[in-house]
Amino acid sequence: MTQSPYKVTLIPGDGIGPEVTRAAVRILEATGVKFEWEAYEAGAQAFEKYGEYIPKQLIHSIERTGVGLKGPVTTPIGGGFASINVELRKHFELYANFRPIRNQPHIPTRYPDVDLIIIRENTEGLYSGIEHEVVPGVVESLKIITEKAST
Repeated sequence: MTQSPYKVTLIPGDGIGPEVTRAAVRILEATGVKFEWEAYEAGAQAFEKYGEYIPKQLIHSIERTGVGLKGPVTTPIGGGFASINVELRKHFELYANFRPIRNQPHIPTRYPDVDLIIIRENTEGLYSGIEHEVVPGVVESLKIITEKAST
């Protein structure tokens, strides 16, 4: 009996995003596991085509597949549109950010045998993405902490 392919929403991103996601797709496909990729654009490119920075079809695809692979997407500086990363984290209530850290074999380092995982809460604090210009040239970023997200 053959295994059905895993459906994955793919957001190639922009800038170096497509290059990075192509490499990630090649690595995943090299495992021999079958994938069915549903590719969608996000950010400025999506807005030009669909009039939305995060198209509804992309959201529906992630809801349907339950998994997404996203490459780097332009984060606006000083205005424009809200960060795609922040909007996706908020929409899907993605509260944890895992950052594994390990030494690479055969590369000498000051601290050998590092095996560490940093887990960050990423829906609140400065991740809230609530910023405004107080006076020209001065931007204030609010650090939000709620009971709901802290318990």
